[in-house]
Amino acid sequence: MREHRWVTLSSFTFNEVIQMTQRLRAVGLNPADPEKDVISYIEEWTVDNPQDIRVLDPWPLEDITLIHVLENWNDDFFLLAGQYHTLVQQYQSVNTYCSLCHPWTIEEHMVTLLQDAMFWIGFRHAHAFIRTRLHTTEIVAPGETWADHQRPMWLAERQAAFRSVVNILDIPIDIMSNDQYITLQTPRSDTPFFCSWPDAFGPCQFELNSPDVFEFLVPASQLAAMYPGRPKSVRAYLTGFSEDQLIDFDSLEASKRLIYRCSVHSVLNELPELLTCLDQHGRLYSTLCEFQTSSVLPMGQDAAAIIGVVGSHNTFHIEVRLNRYPVNHEETTQWLESLLGTPMKYAPLSAFP
Repeated sequence: MREHRWVTLSSFTFNEVIQMTQRLRAVGLNPADPEKDVISYIEEWTVDNPQDIRVLDPWPLEDITLIHVLENWNDDFFLLAGQYHTLVQQYQSVNTYCSLCHPWTIEEHMVTLLQDAMFWIGFRHAHAFIRTRLHTTEIVAPGETWADHQRPMWLAERQAAFRSVVNILDIPIDIMSNDQYITLQTPRSDTPFFCSWPDAFGPCQFELNSPDVFEFLVPASQLAAMYPGRPKSVRAYLTGFSEDQLIDFDSLEASKRLIYRCSVHSVLNELPELLTCLDQHGRLYSTLCEFQTSSVLPMGQDAAAIIGVVGSHNTFHIEVRLNRYPVNHEETTQWLESLLGTPMKYAPLSAFP
């Protein structure tokens, strides 16, 4: 599910972040103590080679993924996916995972959906998958009613977009709509099928799996070919492979950027040291506290809130994520500014990649 997100307009030192936790504690919340164990998430960390992750050896790491970013790429997607697929078959295990993402275009102009969408083709142990995702122009979370007057348009456009991509991929997915929601299902019984990333009007993403690891190579290439011009970037995600294996993958494409993402176990006070390790080339996130809004905002609807700290370029920002508006948009922004004592701006995370 997409979340509503706000970030502070001003940057903070880490000492000011700790002062913010004291402010939150004073209003009855339970933020992390400086010595509390936390899980931090590193994203978009640009490195020169796969071995650079060794700088994080002092901390336990999880979910380490190396990403190959091919910018302004304009080649044969079938050949690209086939190259990665060949090495995945050579090194596959129950812990390895590889996927490639490429944009696709909704041909018809939409009001509620962005024209550019995204798909992934992936290879896990002994099976493959194809995943497509739409990106709505606005976030309408489950339980929110402020966009109900546009529901017929949302449903019609989402149904048309899904039908378009299913026709191009030529895969067995049935798309149905009633007055309230879009639903997707497949008649296949040999493969898992998932719909996810829901909002108030149904799924924005589906994923079809197959025991045939070659099944989606051609359909994915046909969908990639529908994208006009050069995509901003094509990405390959590599998880669970050894350092030597990652070096072999490194030989596939000469012109690319390497970035890492991973989870780090540390204490809150170590965030500045972790951020220094990124050398201004990545982003660090850690949760400060979670709470229900009704505990400090009794008016309006109850919502789940997460306050976190984001580090990049040697500075920090505070962000807040809500699974729904507790009050209307303007009043929610004003309440958050009062809660944190600093100006905030609405800044939803991108859906891609």
